[in-house]
Amino acid sequence: MSHFSLKDHQFMQRAISLAKRGHFTTSPNPRVGCVIVLKGEVVGEGFHQKAGQGHAEVYALKQAGSKAKGATAYVTLEPCSHFGLTPPCAEALIKAQVSHVIAAMVDPDPRVSGRGLELLTEAGITTEFGLLEQDARALNPGFIHLMTTQLPYVRCKLAASLDGKTAMASGESQWITSNEARTDVQRLRAQSCGIICGADSIIFDNAKMNVRWHALGELKQRYAQADIRQPVRIIIDGKNRLTPDLAVFKTSSKIILIRQTIENSHTWPHFVEQVIISKAVDSEYIDLSLLLAYLAQQGLNDILIESGAKLAGAFISANLVDELVLYQAPKLIGSEGKSLLNMPAILQLSAAKNLDINDIRMVGKDIRITAKFSR
Repeated sequence: MSHFSLKDHQFMQRAISLAKRGHFTTSPNPRVGCVIVLKGEVVGEGFHQKAGQGHAEVYALKQAGSKAKGATAYVTLEPCSHFGLTPPCAEALIKAQVSHVIAAMVDPDPRVSGRGLELLTEAGITTEFGLLEQDARALNPGFIHLMTTQLPYVRCKLAASLDGKTAMASGESQWITSNEARTDVQRLRAQSCGIICGADSIIFDNAKMNVRWHALGELKQRYAQADIRQPVRIIIDGKNRLTPDLAVFKTSSKIILIRQTIENSHTWPHFVEQVIISKAVDSEYIDLSLLLAYLAQQGLNDILIESGAKLAGAFISANLVDELVLYQAPKLIGSEGKSLLNMPAILQLSAAKNLDINDIRMVGKDIRITAKFSR
């Protein structure tokens, strides 16, 4: 049984709620909230809003002022102990003379894990961790995954009819799902560091693959447009088929073209970078695991795949997808429709890829299923 009190749980839950306010703005930094309590009363609170800006503890301490002395700080992630774009939060808490720090979880980075709490303890501050840890971990799947595996967290978005078809036999697919589902996809894009798609999607759909401000629904009431960062668009174009006249190159957020050879016959916009990723062994296609390793090196920790059946199937077959988000519309298309995934045949049920369903909900008239692969 937990030794933390009901009040402890309530204050940490408040810190978690604060952290969620940075859901669409902190990337690639973790979402963190902090609440400072003196004699049972909240005297300061804050959350991390953007990379390069103050951390949650800094905002909470500023609000608390002199009342931070002798107080308890509830923070969703272990206070940092190193200088980055901002000074270490552990030192700020020590300077403010708080008496007690409760962290929901320790820093997942093995290079610094526990060091912040250690600094606080050495300064005579009582430290504890583990309060509502699973809730805190759910705030930052990408950050935690990158720190522990050196790979980004990969989420694959799929949309299909109730009988598992993504388009008519003719290729017609606009629109299978509802306006509400498409708005929800914009939220997935907005929370991601990068979006992976294939050249086919760009060429055949003339897709822009960006976050469309006008389609963000109620988020427009909570955030300024400048606060919603456009994800990096990562386009796999192994055969150099893309040309600068496509719509994707008319919006100026960063694009990485993943290729097997550099193509300089066209003049590309300044925000376009060509990157060479070698082919997989015994394959004519790009090595997807090397691609993800490269993206991790660029600090992209939360990746959304929005692609056709072939590329999505390749990622899943290679066990490189962590989570599926499937939108299913109440339509039946029939056996001639295009299938959801293009994957090698699985000949035995025991070899089927198993998932754990985490959430099922209605989005407009559609069903959204969120599931994680069983490892």
